[in-house]
Amino acid sequence: MLDDDTLALAARALDTLRARQHRVVTAESCTGGLVAAALTAQPGSSDVVEGGFVTYSNALKETILIVGDTTLAQKGAVSEETAVEMVFGALQAAPNATIAVSLTGIAGPAGGTDAKPVGTVCIACLSGTNAPHVETCHFPGDRAAIRQAAVRRALELLIQS
Repeated sequence: MLDDDTLALAARALDTLRARQHRVVTAESCTGGLVAAALTAQPGSSDVVEGGFVTYSNALKETILIVGDTTLAQKGAVSEETAVEMVFGALQAAPNATIAVSLTGIAGPAGGTDAKPVGTVCIACLSGTNAPHVETCHFPGDRAAIRQAAVRRALELLIQS
């Protein structure tokens, strides 16, 4: 599922995080654990990767990552607000982690709306006491292409943070 370019980017992310003495945790919805899979596909990743959460349902987003039911009701699961709450929740649930990335989106082929079409993915990244970086991306292609593009963007944000 993950191509060579994505795996190379994951290796670069690990090297960057290792140099900064970070431990990473992921909180994933639409990518179903692919960011964590890309990172842990690399030998020696255990000194950087704390773990990951796949919270596909709203119920798990609420109970595991402490995403507010008000946020989900008012903004939806696919929103920057939800992505930010997911990244804070991941850091709270993994106290040894120092950086987190979260992704929530619509990979398709169904589920899109005019306001949030298929390919919409909200990604948040947070390290230390910095304000979280959050963005909404619109990736083209089929389900596999959207998920792969989202993983790449998340890895890029880990490198930049």
